[in-house]
Amino acid sequence: MDTQTQLYPVFSVVVPMFNEAEVIGELHRRLTASMATLEAPWEVIYVNDGSRDATLRAVEMLQCHDSRVALVNLSRNFGKEIATTAGLDHARGEAVIVIDADLQDPPELIPRLVDAWRAGYDTVYAQRRLREGDTWLKKRTAAAFYRIMRNLGEVPLPPNVGDFRLMSRRVVDAVQQLREHHRFMKGLFAWVGFPSTAVVYDRQPRGAGTTKWSFWKLWNFAIEGITSFSIAPLKLATYLGLAVALFAVLFGAQLIMRTLLFGNPVAGYPSLMAVILFLGGTQLVTLGIIGEYLGRIFYETKHRPLYLVERFTPSHAVNAQVPPGS
Repeated sequence: MDTQTQLYPVFSVVVPMFNEAEVIGELHRRLTASMATLEAPWEVIYVNDGSRDATLRAVEMLQCHDSRVALVNLSRNFGKEIATTAGLDHARGEAVIVIDADLQDPPELIPRLVDAWRAGYDTVYAQRRLREGDTWLKKRTAAAFYRIMRNLGEVPLPPNVGDFRLMSRRVVDAVQQLREHHRFMKGLFAWVGFPSTAVVYDRQPRGAGTTKWSFWKLWNFAIEGITSFSIAPLKLATYLGLAVALFAVLFGAQLIMRTLLFGNPVAGYPSLMAVILFLGGTQLVTLGIIGEYLGRIFYETKHRPLYLVERFTPSHAVNAQVPPGS
């Protein structure tokens, strides 16, 4: 078939999943009802990120009853950021919607995202007004993270915004050109630019199951975001080293003055240990910061593929149009 006459859906919905068998049925039901109001061909791409429960079987069952369901089954668990990338790589629509499977981001919001896209915006991101179901600590740490990213990041990151958004085909094509392995998708979405707007909503608790984000994973995710889009930690290490050096010069000067004026009494052991531990701790922190960036360079130089697909089953939702990116 001539590539100019191939058939593609108008909308592609990308859903990365890891052990979400308990919610996928309700998600698909609500997603189908919401997309029906758009009166346009659409597909949903479920990306199974190495789930160990019945997620894969649940998607296969959906495919038996709904031709609009596509499956990207990754060879193992690569993480949510990579799974989202895999979904974008397989999306064919004029507009691509990314949404989590846990129902905290309501599918009923999608028509509002589409309205803003039809008004001329390339990226329409869902901005959280309330975060129902999140603990006080998680809310505070999330607010602190967004504040740090606004102050340190090389691109402005909208506050209280997750991956739930709609992107035009040219935004998706731009994001697909960014193939770094350490991926912070919120930052990549912001980095490509293009006209953007927000749709405010209230985030709901999980529909079922348990969160996959422990505090330790969130901490590493925050480090990933900061080091991916800012070299401020390296600058901070430099300034810290200069401050310690200045302190050492001043401390040495006062020792000389005390020796000249009052003699040379033996310094106390506690003060000596405090100085040694302070300098040693400063050096280790600085080396750790350098190591974070060096480790990222190490992984990027391997040039491994971002992911491997065990199986891809496309949907059969179509719309007569020019193929994406042509």
